[in-house]
Amino acid sequence: MSLPTPLTGVVPPVCTPLTPDNEVDTASLARLVDHLVEGGVDGLFVLGSSSEAAYLPDRHRRTVVDTVVRHVAGQLPVLAGAIDMTALRVLDHATAARAAGADGIVVTAPFYTRTHPAEIARHYQVVAERAGLPLFAYDLPVSVHSKLGADLVLELAERSVLAGLKDSSGDEGGLRKVLLGRTREGLDSFTVLTGSELTVDSAFAMGADGVVPGLGNVDPHGYVRLARLCRAGDWQGARAEQDRLTALFGIVDVGDPTRIGPSSSGLGAFKAALHLRGVIDCPVTADPQLPLTEDEVLRIGKHLAAAGLL
Repeated sequence: MSLPTPLTGVVPPVCTPLTPDNEVDTASLARLVDHLVEGGVDGLFVLGSSSEAAYLPDRHRRTVVDTVVRHVAGQLPVLAGAIDMTALRVLDHATAARAAGADGIVVTAPFYTRTHPAEIARHYQVVAERAGLPLFAYDLPVSVHSKLGADLVLELAERSVLAGLKDSSGDEGGLRKVLLGRTREGLDSFTVLTGSELTVDSAFAMGADGVVPGLGNVDPHGYVRLARLCRAGDWQGARAEQDRLTALFGIVDVGDPTRIGPSSSGLGAFKAALHLRGVIDCPVTADPQLPLTEDEVLRIGKHLAAAGLL
């Protein structure tokens, strides 16, 4: 299917269910897609941070894209992360995404290497010229150590290098600059999506087109309600729904930081919640992440019950 311009609404970054031996659980992945579609989401984003893309070998990445595109069968647009250190490596992932039938790709700035803003621009230009799919920039400075400045994003949008932006920088001022620049330059077809689960109402109020919420795996209906309330201008209702989701987001903090890292805690929480809700068979996260304890999972269950999800 062709991507709407701009792409709007709720586009969750789909978790990657795994078997106990770290293979992709395609049956659980298909059920998760059904869970999201039934929740009313507007698109799907596979192979992002919440998908554990950084932990997956290339064969797993291909399996994920193939499974989701085939299962969704054109009901919704599917964006695929083509995330790697430099442009030529990104293009290998883009080729696989295009072959699987993805509708667009999502790409970070280069990482591991030290780059100049001109080289970041060149990175996106090279990928856009050769990928054969609409290209979304993924602003994720906490992981790639390069912030995509508003001026650079808007310049690439004006040159039709970028179809959109997924802003997971946490820089609300920077997001506003992009949105103001989009209006000023008449870039109406350029998609701007926030990656923050906790400030969706604020992002919509600023003019964002949608949200890519990792927590949307657990509660897609909640984020769809929130987006609809924002579009309707019911800001009081939106705030109440945002507050409920913010409380639910507390599941990502149940992991003991003296024992496991934030990735193990956050991604483990999403998967534990999906397992408790009966969506996926196994809550295991990819090696070398460490599992949550039984007590931590019980605490996640209490969060779910408080949010009306159990």
